[in-house]
Amino acid sequence: MLCTRCRIRTAVTDDGLCTFCSGTRPPLPDGLMAPVPGPGGWGVGTWPRSPVGLARAVTALLGVVIAADLFAIVTGLRVRALWDRLATDEAVDVFGPDGASAERLYLLSGNVQNLANLVTAVVFIIWFHRTRRNAEVFDPSVQRMGPGWAVGGWFVPVANFWFPYRVASGVWEASAQTRPDGGWRTLPRTPLNLWWGAWIAAVLAARVTGRLWERAEEPAEIVRAAGLVAASDAVDIVAAVLAVLYVRAVTGMQVERALHGRAPDGPAPAPVPGAHR
Repeated sequence: MLCTRCRIRTAVTDDGLCTFCSGTRPPLPDGLMAPVPGPGGWGVGTWPRSPVGLARAVTALLGVVIAADLFAIVTGLRVRALWDRLATDEAVDVFGPDGASAERLYLLSGNVQNLANLVTAVVFIIWFHRTRRNAEVFDPSVQRMGPGWAVGGWFVPVANFWFPYRVASGVWEASAQTRPDGGWRTLPRTPLNLWWGAWIAAVLAARVTGRLWERAEEPAEIVRAAGLVAASDAVDIVAAVLAVLYVRAVTGMQVERALHGRAPDGPAPAPVPGAHR
């Protein structure tokens, strides 16, 4: 019977989970733990921990982020339409009931966005840190930065545009899936590169359009700023979709990597009982 959580490995516990998803720690197959630790090897376990549950949580929260962005786009375009009418017809009262309702919804959408982004960021960083610790088990020799940077790298000004990518790059390389014969298979980093590029674009767009919105005073300026903010939210949606693809790709690779359990030059692991059922 397959694991009820990852649907890949054989279930070994009474509740239908495999050793990877249940946290059970049987002896490691020969060659899984490389002898030389990579950067920050201190405190890293000798067995990978399943990222599946966290990946599901991150995916669900990214869906909430997308929904919040769509809500913000709709309410923002409504506000933009009201101010656009004022720019062409001064008789329009944007401070009337319709205008007040539009402003309240737009403010609410911004608060929803902030809350969704905050919660998603916390869970994503936890997942990111776990995949980095797993990468230390898979192949520490390709890690460029220690596990602590999987968390701290996001909070270093300016460097946070580069440090997390270096961590993610090492994770991607260490988590590369193996062929059925145990050899390495090179996987394009397209999901990683697309997600990172879109995330950078979304962050920069949000900062620029946020400042334009705060400085807008005249109706024409508000119309222009509201349109740009909506476009920025659309970029954030693209980044969230690509983040889902990236999370799924890394999680799938790590589950597959743990299943094969072999270091680049190490001996082949012992067969997993029932793995081909």
